[in-house]
Amino acid sequence: MREKFSIRLISINEIPEVTNWARLEGFSPGMDDVSIYRNTDKQGLWVACLENNPIGSIACIKYNSSYGFIGLFIVKKEFRNNGYGVKLWKHALEYLKNVDCIGLEAAPDRLNDYSKWGFRKSSITNRWKLNGSQDLPLRNFYKDQFHSFKVVPGNKISSEAVLIYDDQREPSPRPHFLNDWLKNSHGNVSAIVDNNGMCHGFGRIRPCVLEDNEQGWRIGPLLADTPPLAELLIRELVGDLNAQILLDCSNLNPYANYLLSSLGFEEISKTYRMYKGIQPPCPMNQVYGLACLELG
Repeated sequence: MREKFSIRLISINEIPEVTNWARLEGFSPGMDDVSIYRNTDKQGLWVACLENNPIGSIACIKYNSSYGFIGLFIVKKEFRNNGYGVKLWKHALEYLKNVDCIGLEAAPDRLNDYSKWGFRKSSITNRWKLNGSQDLPLRNFYKDQFHSFKVVPGNKISSEAVLIYDDQREPSPRPHFLNDWLKNSHGNVSAIVDNNGMCHGFGRIRPCVLEDNEQGWRIGPLLADTPPLAELLIRELVGDLNAQILLDCSNLNPYANYLLSSLGFEEISKTYRMYKGIQPPCPMNQVYGLACLELG
């Protein structure tokens, strides 16, 4: 007798299980990331079940009527090739059917699959790795003087200043997500301010779980006016951490690859940003790190 299949909203007590699936897939999920996804759109994080036992997940986050994002699309290996993933996928598209543009990050071997559903390749997202603070050059790569700027902890700058800065550099405003992301108790936030208290960059570093179950760190988001200011933020966020540090960055930023490689980061993998619908215009030359690949 065939087991009953269903799709329902995730429950709080299932978040650790889905986080572990993400670890096994090599996503290196941050501590509490999935809880924030759930809180960003309380109707947008789903699990596929057999007899009400979760076997798969998908996040289909609706930021507003113009923009949505699909991620955390997982079916446990032992349940693949039974059509469950397609049912999850169709469920996500149905939920986002009235959104003008849907984004996702695709592994290289999934490009053709998503293209068949109307998604088009936009850019490459590179994942970079630093093996700890000891790999950073002792001296600043950029020699600029910063008499008019200083790096401050995230709680020393107003949320409004950070949200305004972010809104001008993201394809769609995301105040609810960003507020939860930056105020989460896991990790640290730093910002760059001028003498008038205006924001010129910010970033967050958070603990994550690596595929081998060791603890690492993820930087993201990371935004800054210029490469030298991005370097200041990276050095502040990394501090004296002696563990693997990951950062995801779009190749649409023409300065990022040069900066990151000069600071000792190594490119280890890549995914492809794809869109279905009207792609929002968004210059990326001040975005040095994405918050996460699951929510764009």
